[in-house]
Amino acid sequence: MEPLWKLLYLLEPAPISLIVTAVGVTFGSAFRALNYGKEMERNRDLSETSITLDRSQALMIPVMSSISLLLMFYLFSSVSQLLTVFTAIASVSSLFFCLSPYVAYLKSQFGFADPYVSRCCSKSFTRIQGLLLFLCIGTVVAWLVTGHWVLNNLLGISICIAFVSHVRLPNIKICAMLLVCLFVYDIFWVFFSERFFGANVMVSVATQQASNPVHTVANSLSLPGLQMVTKKLELPVKIVFPRNLLGGLIPGGAKDFMMLGLGDMAIPAMLLALVLCFDHRRSRDSINLLEMHSSKGHKYIWYALPGYAIGLVTALAAGVLTHSPQPALLYLVPSTLGPIVFISWIRKELAELWDGPLPNSNDKAHQIEV
Repeated sequence: MEPLWKLLYLLEPAPISLIVTAVGVTFGSAFRALNYGKEMERNRDLSETSITLDRSQALMIPVMSSISLLLMFYLFSSVSQLLTVFTAIASVSSLFFCLSPYVAYLKSQFGFADPYVSRCCSKSFTRIQGLLLFLCIGTVVAWLVTGHWVLNNLLGISICIAFVSHVRLPNIKICAMLLVCLFVYDIFWVFFSERFFGANVMVSVATQQASNPVHTVANSLSLPGLQMVTKKLELPVKIVFPRNLLGGLIPGGAKDFMMLGLGDMAIPAMLLALVLCFDHRRSRDSINLLEMHSSKGHKYIWYALPGYAIGLVTALAAGVLTHSPQPALLYLVPSTLGPIVFISWIRKELAELWDGPLPNSNDKAHQIEV
């Protein structure tokens, strides 16, 4: 056990950046999921792109995650380039999804002409959407070439937001079931996997770098500028921050990063998205990001979000004091789910949250301002 004064490390730029980014991404993912849900209500043809988990699907997520983790542990070096290709495609799609609302907002504000230029997969494609797609592809190509941690974080954040928007939870019962299962999953693979597999499976997979297919192709074709292409890549399944974020003022090598898996943001964000939707239905008015503080004491989101921040700080503090990797969900599940269940029980709204609110036709009249 490290002395308590070591906790001062949490005040350094890298941990603070990680905490602020994780809290912001978690809230942003929930808010985007809320807005996307209303978009689907207005455009019924989009409903097929969203999945609402049922009990069996929630129970299968930890099982499938465990199988994937083992496959990555044993076969990562063999399939890493293929994984990089799939990740690059998913990153382009996710980044396009995240930036589209802002492009649409700017187009409406400035009245840009945006003619349709083609149709793809039965969907019309406009000129501005085409430019946005090229921008997203260029960003992913820049990540493939440089492997820079900022681009890695940008793509990881976009994947997290897109996942939370498209995979939804119907009620607290399913949410609690999923969180408890992942709570056990995280503890086992971090604390006990070494006893069965000879190594910490979770840490081993999280710290592995993938072979860069761009470097492989450039090397086989003897293309110029090969030395500029990174050989190994951190896949954007986590956000990373260099411990010497101030350029060497903090001890630690340039390759020394602190990290947080996307699941440690996406899973709590699914709970936040659920309670944010519940807040919206209860408030009977529009939800504006700049005005949500006006009814702070009445919205469940303001209990879940600080709980997430407290859980994340606790997880980082435990890692510093024990000098060992920590399963973040061990701290995040109680700190987010606990306050929601307790407050809803006090307000006598637990039954409604537990089983999910009944559909209300008036919900279609509510507008959400971005």
